[in-house]
Amino acid sequence: MFTKPLKPVLTAAFLATSATGPAIADELGAAIAGAVIGGVIVNEVHKNKQRQRRAASTYRRAPTYSAARAENRETQVALNYFGFNAGAADGVLGRRSRAAITQYQVHMGYPATGQLAPYERNFLVSSYNRAQVGGPQVIKAMQGPQGVRGVLHTWRDEAAGVRTAGGGYAGGGYGGLPPEVSQAVDEIAASSEPTGEQLLQRTGFMQLADLNGDGRNDYVLDTSVSGSSFWCGASNCSVMVFASTPQGYQRNDFLARGVTPASFACHQGACRMADPGTDTPVQAAQNRSTVMAFAGQESAALGGITLFDQPEQSASLTSYCSKVSLLTSSNGGFMTADSMNDPELALGEQFCLARTYAINAGEAGASKVTGASQTQIDSQCDAFGPALKPYLAKLGTSGSGEVMGDVQKFVLQSGMSLEQLSNTAGICLFSGYRRDDMNVALGAALILTGTGQRPYAELIGHHLALGFGVPNAVKRSQEWYSMAVIALESGADPVFAPGQPGRAELIKAASTELAGGRVQPVQASGGGAALPSFSSE
Repeated sequence: MFTKPLKPVLTAAFLATSATGPAIADELGAAIAGAVIGGVIVNEVHKNKQRQRRAASTYRRAPTYSAARAENRETQVALNYFGFNAGAADGVLGRRSRAAITQYQVHMGYPATGQLAPYERNFLVSSYNRAQVGGPQVIKAMQGPQGVRGVLHTWRDEAAGVRTAGGGYAGGGYGGLPPEVSQAVDEIAASSEPTGEQLLQRTGFMQLADLNGDGRNDYVLDTSVSGSSFWCGASNCSVMVFASTPQGYQRNDFLARGVTPASFACHQGACRMADPGTDTPVQAAQNRSTVMAFAGQESAALGGITLFDQPEQSASLTSYCSKVSLLTSSNGGFMTADSMNDPELALGEQFCLARTYAINAGEAGASKVTGASQTQIDSQCDAFGPALKPYLAKLGTSGSGEVMGDVQKFVLQSGMSLEQLSNTAGICLFSGYRRDDMNVALGAALILTGTGQRPYAELIGHHLALGFGVPNAVKRSQEWYSMAVIALESGADPVFAPGQPGRAELIKAASTELAGGRVQPVQASGGGAALPSFSSE
């Protein structure tokens, strides 16, 4: 650090001192050493700053790369969690990761491309995050034959509004219940609005007693509290009694209402019910084909099996959707435009799916209405039927443009704002579908379409195509389907199943095939009556 001319001066300074020389020398040595060390430190600091600047510069130059790798790692972690082996989560989607993606797509019924579409990836990652929270669905799935990946089908069907067999749980089963009883709970839940867990919480749905005296619990399931017309007739509903045997539980089906465990007597797995009028035991029905039994006759052609006739009644959309749900589950899921082989069933699936969305959305709106009970809301919604009866009567005979023109005049003369009228119609759509009142539901759908929400025209197309609430008119239904599809293809927000890709394409293809021709063109678009009004403020 010192230049050569300084060295003689320093030497002279040392020699010119005697007693103080050594001390000064020590101090100077320390100063020189400190200066050298200080120089090293300063140099290292400079070098560190240069390294940091280079590192910072390198980091700033590759934000996109890092974000992409982080996203890929997230995908790989989710794939590995669900048993699709993507290898190390290194953020590079190589051959192994592509193979895992293909396996995932095959498992979910997506096109097996090895490249994730945005919806496929979002569902995968969100399902992984949901699984980390845990819960009974995940626990039960882990015990099933497919492992944790079983919940992917459950959550896919939940998003589409479908209940899967087994209550949506891979492996099925409810805590503490025998498999036979769990399966029956799922069977009932598949044809009713409540889930299996909700049914089990309903008073009177499940009753326990030792009916055959073997020291084990037997189970009585009463479908009259399920809220599903699928299991009930004019006066009685199906009652399932499960009696314990060494081989498991044997199911016995009866038609009754208001039963208790004392209503039945069982010997091993066979049970009988006492006739309330005579105290005479009545033999249980042998299979579920007699669930809808009321009065019957024996058929020799069927080996003595008794067939029963149900009193004729108006078509129930609730019952129809229960049957569609069972068919959809047995077919492995909803039809797509590519897999469609039955246009009527395909439209039925989408009708029931739309109905479910309408019920959920309307129920959320009804919960915000202050100072009104559900009974009061239903009573006010009943005004939709008479008020819109002239327009409902024209659905099967007049074009969609003419009907819409009349409905829009009706809307303008109602004295309500579009927002208020739309919110009220959404609540009444829920009320109508919940109670199976097609006049209220159709009237509400017309109002929603008339206020400019054209995707709701799909509902009117379904009613006309399948004959619920109006006479069957497949050709007329095309105009309403087309109105909804054109709106969706023009960028309108979907109101039903927004996460289901290709839905508009499916409806267009199925409705066209059902009508036996091309989609009908939509035509260009009375006095108002008193309507109910709900406010959530």
